Amino acid sequence: QVQLVESGGGLVQAGGSLRLACAASGPTFSNSAMGWFRQAPGKEREFVATISRNGGSTNYVDTVKGRFTISRDNVKKTVYLQMNSLKPEDTAVYYCAAKWTPSPSEVLLTPERYNYWGQGTQVTVSS
Repeated sequence: QVQLVESGGGLVQAGGSLRLACAASGPTFSNSAMGWFRQAPGKEREFVATISRNGGSTNYVDTVKGRFTISRDNVKKTVYLQMNSLKPEDTAVYYCAAKWTPSPSEVLLTPERYNYWGQGTQVTVSS
């Protein structure tokens, strides 16, 4: 069983930065691909970023490329999402997700591929 707890959300002005963290419990973190998703009111959950279990592969939705960076620390069992140059359209609840993967370099882009989810953290970007 894996439990995920997000933190780091908040209210920030456009152009500002936030760093989200997702702390995992359980023995399988280092064998899991991790992902960040977000959901704005009235919209479907959207893929934001993913990182392979060895940290060597990443993927981002086009709208955040060059602004967001996903990283992980397998010793601390934590995955991060550094968000820079935030825009009002980044406002959403951000969720982290985990899924055991057999390949060290595999990344997962769709929510259906993940089987563990955190409770979410609110990010609000004011204009």
